[in-house]
Amino acid sequence: MAGPQDPQGSQDADHSVVVAGLPVDRGEEVLTDEALAFVADLHRRFEPRRRELLALRRERRARIAAEGTLDFLPETAAVRAGDWKVAPAPRALQDRRVEITGPTDRKMVVNALNSGAKVWLADFEDASAPTWHNVVDGQINLIDAFERRIDFSSEAGKSYALRPDAELATVVVRPRGWHLDEAHLLVDGAPVAGAFVDFGLYFFHNAARLLARGPEDPNSGPYFYLPKTESHLEARLWNEVFTHAQQALGIEHGTVKATVLIETITAAFEMDEILYELRDHAAGLNAGRWDYLFSIIKNLRDAGERYVLPDRNSVGMTSPFMRAYAQLLVQTCHRRGAHAIGGMAAFIPSRRDPAVNAAAMEKVTADKEREAGNGFDGSWVAHPDLVPICRDSFDAVLGDRPNQKEVVPAGEVTAAELLDIAGAGGSCTAAGLHNAVQVGVRYIEAWLRGLGAVGIFNMMEDAATAEISRSQIWQWIYNGVVLDTGAKVTPDLVRGLVATELAELRAELGDAAYASGRWTEAAELFEQVALADEFVDFLTLPGYALLG
Repeated sequence: MAGPQDPQGSQDADHSVVVAGLPVDRGEEVLTDEALAFVADLHRRFEPRRRELLALRRERRARIAAEGTLDFLPETAAVRAGDWKVAPAPRALQDRRVEITGPTDRKMVVNALNSGAKVWLADFEDASAPTWHNVVDGQINLIDAFERRIDFSSEAGKSYALRPDAELATVVVRPRGWHLDEAHLLVDGAPVAGAFVDFGLYFFHNAARLLARGPEDPNSGPYFYLPKTESHLEARLWNEVFTHAQQALGIEHGTVKATVLIETITAAFEMDEILYELRDHAAGLNAGRWDYLFSIIKNLRDAGERYVLPDRNSVGMTSPFMRAYAQLLVQTCHRRGAHAIGGMAAFIPSRRDPAVNAAAMEKVTADKEREAGNGFDGSWVAHPDLVPICRDSFDAVLGDRPNQKEVVPAGEVTAAELLDIAGAGGSCTAAGLHNAVQVGVRYIEAWLRGLGAVGIFNMMEDAATAEISRSQIWQWIYNGVVLDTGAKVTPDLVRGLVATELAELRAELGDAAYASGRWTEAAELFEQVALADEFVDFLTLPGYALLG
C-alpha cells in the first residue's frame, strides 16, 4: 500500500482500500497494510448485516409510533425463563467498583490510568468527536500507554506521565455505535462503519500485546463497552464479530469480554436476550442513564402526552421509571453471573468555588451510595477527583468482596413500570428550556472543534446530554407543551432563545474569541436537529459532515 496518510487517498494493489483522511502524526504505525486488511475483512463480512439491522431499527420505531407502547418479546420468553449464565469474567474484570470515563487524548489517557479507578472506559464514542485525527491519535495513545511510553506536557508547562509503580486502571474500549460511518476509510468504495474501525484497529494492534502480559496484569486482555445497542440481534452481530476476529488472529474463543450499555429503551426490554447472545463474551451491563433518557424521548416522542419528559435535570435515578430500569438491570445481571455497572456521575468538582465543589461532592456521594446499596457492582465517574468518593461508597458495601453478584433484588419489574414516564413528576419550565438551549449550543460548538467531553455549568457533558437537550425541545414542540410561565413551546420561541444565547456568548467571550469559535454553525446545527419537522435520529449524523 502506498502512502496510507496521503490526503488524496491511498489504496492497495486492487484499489479496494482507501484512506482519505489527512495525515496524522505517526498514523502509519496504526494504519498498516495488515491492520487495514483486517478492518476491510470485517467490513466485507459484516456490513450487509449491519445495514439490515439499521433498517430493522427504523421498522421498530414505526411500530412503536403506531402502537404507542413497548413490551417484552414473546418470541424470546424461553431465554428469559432459562437457567443459564454468562462465562466467568477474567481476573482483571472481577472488581469494577469504580470506573472512570473519558476520551483517548494523551492527557486523559495518563490521568485516567493514574486515577486509582479499577477501570478506564477509553471512549471513541460519545466523549470523543470523531475527527480523523482523534480516531487515529487515540489508537496511538493506547498503544503507547500499554508500552508505558506515554507522557504529555500542557501549554502551561505541566507534565503528565504514568506513575512507575502504580497499578494502572484496566482499559475497556468503547467503539462507536452501529449507526456511525467513518468517511475517511473506504473499502470497495463505501465508508466503513466507525465500529469496525475502532474495534478492528484496537483489536488487531493490542489483543496479542495484552494477552502476553499475563493474567496478573490489569491489562491482560481485549475488553470492550458496546454502545447504543437497541436489540439482541445487534448484540448477536457483535458476538459474530468477536468470534471471527479471535479466529482470524488465532486467539482463544471467549477471550474478548464486552459490557453492553443499556442506554436505549428497546434494549431495556431485552437485557436477558442481549446477555444470552453474548454469553461467551459478556462481562456485564451498564446503566447508561443519559442516553437512556434520550432514547425514551426519541422512541416515544409522538406516542402521547403521557410520555412527555419533564426538565431533564429534574429526572434522576429515584424517579420511578428509572428506579425500575436500574432494578431490572441488577436483577438480570446477577441472575446471569454478570456485573451490573451503575451510571455516570456527571457533576464535576470545582477547584475555584468551594460551594460548588461541596455541592457536587454531596450529589455524587448520594448517587454512588444509592447505587452500591441497590446492588450494583461498581459505577462511573467523569473526573479523577471523584474516584475516591465512588470507591468509598462501594467499599462500604462490598468490603473485601470484588462484587456483589449474589445480591438479586426481589420483585418483578413490569413493562408498565419501565414506561411510567408520567410517574416521574416534575414539570416543563422556562428555566429548563433555557438550559437545554444553552447546553445544546455550547456542547455542539465544542464538538465541532473536536472536543467530545466538555465541562458546562459544572457538569461533564457529552453527546448524550446534548441529545437529550435537543430531543426534549423537539418533543415539547410536537406535543404543544405549555411552560410554567404560560408560554407555549414553539420553534420561534426556541430560535429566540438561541439568538439570545449567541448574543450573551459574544458579550461574555469578546468579539475576537467569539469569532474564533464555531458558534454560528453550532446554532444552525442545533436548530436543525431540534426544530426539523422530521426527527433526526442522532445529531452526530448531520454534524459529522461539519467536523474538521
